[in-house]
Amino acid sequence: MAKSLLAMVAGASVVALGLSLPIGDANAQTTFAGKRIQVIVPFAPGGATDVAARFLEKYLERHLDGNPDVEVVNRAGGGSILGANWFQENAKPDGETVLFTTSSTANPYVLGQKEVKYDLASMRVGYSLPFGSVTYVSAKTGIKSVKDLKNTKTELIYGGIAAAASDLPTLLSFEVLDLDVRAVLGFTGRGPIRLAFDRGETNLDFQFTPVYETQVADQVASGKVIALMTGGSVGPDGKLTARDPAVPDIPTVYEVYKELNDGKEPSGVEWDAYQSIGALTLGYGLTAYLHKDTPDEVIELFAKAVERINADPEFLKEGKEVIGGYKLISPKDAEKPLKAALQPSEEVRSYLRKLLSEKYGVTF
Repeated sequence: MAKSLLAMVAGASVVALGLSLPIGDANAQTTFAGKRIQVIVPFAPGGATDVAARFLEKYLERHLDGNPDVEVVNRAGGGSILGANWFQENAKPDGETVLFTTSSTANPYVLGQKEVKYDLASMRVGYSLPFGSVTYVSAKTGIKSVKDLKNTKTELIYGGIAAAASDLPTLLSFEVLDLDVRAVLGFTGRGPIRLAFDRGETNLDFQFTPVYETQVADQVASGKVIALMTGGSVGPDGKLTARDPAVPDIPTVYEVYKELNDGKEPSGVEWDAYQSIGALTLGYGLTAYLHKDTPDEVIELFAKAVERINADPEFLKEGKEVIGGYKLISPKDAEKPLKAALQPSEEVRSYLRKLLSEKYGVTF
């Protein structure tokens, strides 16, 4: 098992549940005994989503009623779109097939890319797993705190993979904060991006929290790197305003905006876009989707399993290394905000498409 889930990739997946359950039948079976659950991961083996799916296999088998056999099935292609399209065409409302995926699948849906044949917003949610991110800068820039961000005379150069993928929340944070940043995209992964940062080819970066804690935090402690902000966690207001529990000493984008703007609350289309994309990438970064007609009885089985998994001492211990110590989110808490994030206003959707096409050359 890999030491860290997010160290594997950012971009890149957890459960499928089996249940013989007629919709609307009050006496329907409410156990997965004897069932085989297919977890459809729309990425190649070895990526972050795949690692998460395989990490969670034994806990799903242990804590879902009936102790079903859970099998991860990789259906890679089209940046996850092909696997998600397959799920849309083939999944049934019996809980035996689940699509487990990331913002690499959600963003194309939100942006209305023509290859998308799936309807995420209509699907039910089995559970979700949050990501965390930390944005940091080289001390060689002269920046010592977020207050220096707008006054630095050094050009800020950010390295990324692709504007419409997992880099999007960070790129949107630059828009929210009105920062002048040159983005160099096209890296093959966050590992090569880290190397470019260490060589001084870039001076502004983000990493997901497990990678930050294992590869960057020591540089922050030594003064070579300045931690600026996290993407934030979902707070009581349903927005990314709470501090990340994995790195609670680092302020959020929300807090940085207020600090740079005399305590004023962020607002406007940039902030709304950040909330939508940030929720899909960070707040509910890995999500298990079910057929849109999956009955409440099946959703309740997921909810019970999430509660049991989050209380499992082995999960809590092993999860610190593999998934950054984050707990699963119950479908009762994830489904409503996810559907909202997947269906932003037309103003937000138009803003995102215009920004990505005009500033980053993304075609639709």
